[in-house]
Amino acid sequence: MATRTQARESVIGLLYAVDLGNDGIIKFIDEILEDKKIRNKQKEFALGLFNGVIENLEAIDAEITSHLTQGKLADTGSVEKSILRLAVYEILFVKLDKPIVINEAIELSKKLASDSAPKFMNGLLDKVNRA
Repeated sequence: MATRTQARESVIGLLYAVDLGNDGIIKFIDEILEDKKIRNKQKEFALGLFNGVIENLEAIDAEITSHLTQGKLADTGSVEKSILRLAVYEILFVKLDKPIVINEAIELSKKLASDSAPKFMNGLLDKVNRA
């Protein structure tokens, strides 16, 4: 059975594909999640996160941008941007323990993103959480 971490990791992959312009991937979400063995409650969780980020993308990006001290969101790598968007969505719109969301984003960035990403995630998500 898949964990919430695995569900989030799958959502990050989907968001990454969409960010790179592969909007057609949305048609294949069920197959992609099934292939990763994301089923039942975790599938509902993953779909809720993905759809929530997509539906609130403008507000999420605005929130991220308001806390960037250097550069622009467009300068952020696609993997990092996908992790940030998911975490900010969870902080702003989902009733979950915020430190857990932030820690999960940091751990996923250690696994999936650049070496500097965990520190960047921690700082930015902490600002979002305190705002």
